[in-house]
Amino acid sequence: MNRLLFVTGRPGIGKTTVLFNTAEGLQARGYHVGGMISREIRQEGGRVGFEIVDFRTDRRGWLAHVSQPIGPQVGKYRVNLSDLDSIGANAVLNASRDADVVIIDEIGPMELLSQAFKQSVSEALDSSKLVLGVIHQSARDPIIESVKKRDDVFMVTVDFANRKHLHNILIQNALQYLQQGKR
Repeated sequence: MNRLLFVTGRPGIGKTTVLFNTAEGLQARGYHVGGMISREIRQEGGRVGFEIVDFRTDRRGWLAHVSQPIGPQVGKYRVNLSDLDSIGANAVLNASRDADVVIIDEIGPMELLSQAFKQSVSEALDSSKLVLGVIHQSARDPIIESVKKRDDVFMVTVDFANRKHLHNILIQNALQYLQQGKR
């Protein structure tokens, strides 16, 4: 039985949408869902940054932006470690303690710059909670490698053929784990 359900895939393929639809499907079935979602922000047809959202409270901040004045640089973006720590890492920690389902979007190069985020991911992975997450396709980190090696992980690549129905597969896998605790 899988407790950790992760998706991966190329940028822009719909990983966050799959994760969001899965979370909403579980929430509609009465499960308490928390954690963080990252959304790309576009202006005039181009991507300018990524917003970070606490799924439970809808608190928002910047993960990274092309105009971010300080912070570590990843490509054309500067990462906002303050918002990542105070909103993203805290959302994952709070969900690990209080929710039925923990969302982590995503474990990637920007997020892994934060020690608080890494710690919150470790706590979620070590908990007994169901974890739904996104792993960046090409990122390398000990946390990512440890997830991939676990016996209780289900990982699937999002592509054009499966992205519209993949959330249903993840919901079914999630329900198997969540309903086990109600027996």
